This record gives sequence, structure tokens and C-alpha cells, in this order.
Amino acid sequence: MVYSREILNFLVKKDVRKILKRKDSDAGERGKALEELQASLFNRFRSPDGAKRQEQRLCGPIASLTFNFVVAVSIIFMNKWVLKNIGFQFPIFLSFIHYAVSWALMAVLNAFALLPASPPAKSGLLSLFTLGFVMSFSTGLANVSLKYNSVGFYQMAKIAVTPSIVLAEFICYRKRVSVLKVITLTVVSIGVAVATVTDLQFSLFGACVALAWIVPSAVNKILWSNLQQRESWTALALMWKTTPITLLFLGSLIPCLDPPGVLSFNWNFSNTLAILMSAFLGFLLQWSGALALGFCSYCGYVFLHIP
Repeated sequence: MVYSREILNFLVKKDVRKILKRKDSDAGERGKALEELQASLFNRFRSPDGAKRQEQRLCGPIASLTFNFVVAVSIIFMNKWVLKNIGFQFPIFLSFIHYAVSWALMAVLNAFALLPASPPAKSGLLSLFTLGFVMSFSTGLANVSLKYNSVGFYQMAKIAVTPSIVLAEFICYRKRVSVLKVITLTVVSIGVAVATVTDLQFSLFGACVALAWIVPSAVNKILWSNLQQRESWTALALMWKTTPITLLFLGSLIPCLDPPGVLSFNWNFSNTLAILMSAFLGFLLQWSGALALGFCSYCGYVFLHIP
């Protein structure tokens, strides 16, 4: 719909109307004009810079953070429902399903040429590989933590990611935080803590997993934000490149952290539908989190949780 509207706006411009109304009998000139029109449309919708500008114009920081916050809250409770009430005791495999569904949805978009083009990677494949590797641990450990801990403790652990990010970016990139940002982050963190302090239930193993999750989660967000902001990646394009790598490492984590018996799970219609709904929310969360990280360095870290 967005691309159709852009094409329509482009076609009603004065210069384009002149091309379309041309009565020149010279077929070569007319063909050249049509080729120029086609090239302009391609550059606008399929070039990395054009796709990045389109994303920035349609999804501002406030919209992307709001979108991410709503989806993040929804998927936390949905995943908790799947892990606890439905009895799907396989958090790593649940993460694997999330990324597999995301990959399938992006493949459909790519088949219809709706997936933004990828920019030339300035840092090479190593950066993408590292990001996919870190994402697998961040996502897997997050769902393991959610399985063994309450939602309140899970949120408290997520708050600890914020100062970890600030410290890591200062050490790695010498980024300093202004007083205003410190105050904003403190207020938001206290607000989340107050909202969840009445539900702090955890096990020793769950607490250890939550602590282990903080580091890859912080590194994940730093790498993702750095790639998007410095190399003009769009959210969907970066997701398309890193998802296969994440799936590879998640597959290797399944026998290490998941209990056996996933094939004997009761895959009836209602259970499967709930898992697929969770996976679709996972795709929306990954996309919304990527959009927000592309705009904001700090303000969304308390809420952002790429699945």
C-alpha cells in the first residue's frame, strides 16, 4: 500500500506527466524516457538509501517505540502463557520457531519484491555473523529466563540491561550520556520496577540464566543499533540477513538447554495456534525493536526486547 501510494505521487509530478504525455514519434527518445522513469522508481524503492529514507519517513522514534512497547508487553505474556499454561517446556525451540516464522514471512516479502535492498556491508560478513550469534544467545536465554522466573523478575532483569549498554558503549565507543538522558532512563527504569515489584518470583537456576542473559542482550542491542545507524541498514533488510545465522546457532542450543520430548508434545490445533500466534508476535517484536534501535541509542533500551 505504501509503495503504491508513493508510485502514484511520483507519477503525478509535472516532469513525469510530461514524459507520459509525450507525442514525439522518435521511439528511441520515448524508450529512453521510460527507462529513466523506471530507474527513478527503482532507486526510490529498491536502493538501500531510498529504502532507508522511506523507513525513516514512515516510522519516527515515537511511533517505533510505541509499536515496540505494545508488542513487547503482548509477547511477554503470550510466551509465558505458552511456556506455563500450555505446557510447552521448550524455550529454545520456541525461539527457533519464532525465527523460522519470521524467516518465512520475510521470504514471502522478498518473493513479491517488497523486502528493502541490503546496503553493501562496510564491516563485512563478520559483523552480520557476530550479530546473528549474539542474537541466538540473547533470545534463547531470554525465553529460558521467562520459563523459570515470573514476569516481574524477568522485567527487573531487563532493566539491568540498560546500565550495561551505557557502560559497554562508553568503553567500546567512548559514548557519553547527557544528564537529561540519565534522568530519563532513571525515571523509566523506576517506573518499570515499581510496576513489577509485586511479582518477583524466581528460582536459583532462573536467576543465574537471567544474569547470564544481560550481557548478550546488551551486546545484541549495541551491535544492531550500530549497524543500522552507521551502515544505513533498514530493519527488515538486516533481519533478512541475520535470521539464518540466528537459526543455525539456536538449533545448536536446543539439545543443550531444552529438555527432551519436543516431538511428543501435544501438537493439537489450539496449542499449535497459540505457538504460531506467539511466533507472529515475535516477528513483529523483532521488526519493531529493530526500527526503534535504528532511531534511538538509549531511550528504548528499557523496553526493547528482540525475541
